[in-house]
Amino acid sequence: MVFFLILLSGAITLIVIGAVVDGMLYLLSTGVLLLVVAVLYLLVRSILRSRRGRPTAF
Repeated sequence: MVFFLILLSGAITLIVIGAVVDGMLYLLSTGVLLLVVAVLYLLVRSILRSRRGRPTAF
């Protein structure tokens, strides 16, 4: 969870800096990409956790 929060805070920081400072569009796009990676990480982690608790059907 700490890794997700670090990714999320980094993404938000890059998005804000990229949107505010003129000519820093690459920071904005990097922040959006990092935000997508953070959400995908959280999604994969939650899917793996839900499968781990499921009993096998035999």
